[in-house]
Amino acid sequence: MIKPRTETPDISINLVNGSTWTLSEQNPENFTLMVVYRGKHCPVCKTYLETIQKHIQDFTDKGVNVVAISADTEAIAKATYNDWDIADVPLGYNLPIEEARTWGLYISKGIKDEPETFVEPAIFLIRPDRTLYASSVQTMPFARPEIIAILKSIDFVINKDYPARGEA
Repeated sequence: MIKPRTETPDISINLVNGSTWTLSEQNPENFTLMVVYRGKHCPVCKTYLETIQKHIQDFTDKGVNVVAISADTEAIAKATYNDWDIADVPLGYNLPIEEARTWGLYISKGIKDEPETFVEPAIFLIRPDRTLYASSVQTMPFARPEIIAILKSIDFVINKDYPARGEA
């Protein structure tokens, strides 16, 4: 598990638009919000990412870069991008399972129509210097932080210059 106020691993991931997203190349005013989602098979993920889409300008206005990534293949990620209402959400794919483990993510073995293995959801709020500010890592699709709550928290953090917690 990555502790707050410590440097996160660098990560580079291919996006469905043909570009590559690299954490160390991000230059947000305040934060990078890295959202890990389970994959196209997850209806809860669809709702979550579509909610991010509805508020993507709010994140931008607060100086927050957003990216959503999964372990899905390129073809599945492109189908996700086309089928879900997430046109402005940078969507990454092929997150290697071993790299996901370095971030402290939970990995599941698929059942029914799920992929053989996939990552469980998480969010990472990362400072421009690549130190972790906050994270929420889940073992299943439920109990994720609500997008509106994240936006309100970002306002509080910025306005009060509130420090990251949980590093002890």
